[in-house]
Amino acid sequence: MTAVNHTPEAAGTSLFRRRPRPPSRHPVNREFSDEAPVGARIADDVTTFLGSWKFILIQTLIVFVWVIGNIVLLFHFDPYPFILLNLAFSTQAAYAAPLILLAGNRQALRDRMTLEHAANEADLEEKQNVELLKGNRAISQGNGEILKQVEALEHRILELEASILGRLDKLQPKG
Repeated sequence: MTAVNHTPEAAGTSLFRRRPRPPSRHPVNREFSDEAPVGARIADDVTTFLGSWKFILIQTLIVFVWVIGNIVLLFHFDPYPFILLNLAFSTQAAYAAPLILLAGNRQALRDRMTLEHAANEADLEEKQNVELLKGNRAISQGNGEILKQVEALEHRILELEASILGRLDKLQPKG
C-alpha cells in the first residue's frame, strides 16, 4: 500500500500538474499536444474551458449571485450600474480574445498540417496501389501464358488419345 501525501504543499502542486496522457499516435497531434510549449498548452486549455458549458454555468451563477447580492444589499460593494462587474467582464474579454486568437491560429496550423499529412499518406497509398496493379497485371499475364500452355497440352493430349484410339481400332478384329 502506498502512502498518500496530504500536506498543503502536495495539494497545491497537484492542482497544477497535468494528468499524464498516453502519447499521441498521429504525428500532428504529437507535435501540437505532446510537444507543445507550456504557453500554447495553457492557451488551448483556457479556450477549451471558455468554450464549455461548465464555464457558462459557472459565470452565470457568479453574475446571478453578484447582481442579486448587490441589489438585496447582502453585500454592497458594486451598486446598481454594476461598474465593477462590467470592469471584470472587460478584463476577462481583454485576456480571452488574444487567447482565443492564439488557439485559433494553432488550430488552423494543426488543420493545415493534418491535411498535408493526409495528402502525403494518400500519395504513398497511391504509389502502393500502382505497384500492386503492376504486380496484378504481371500475374494476370503470367496466368494467360499458363492457360495457353495448358490449352496446348490439352490439344496434344486429345491428339494422342485420337491416335491411340485409331491404333486400337486397327488392332481389334472386325467381326
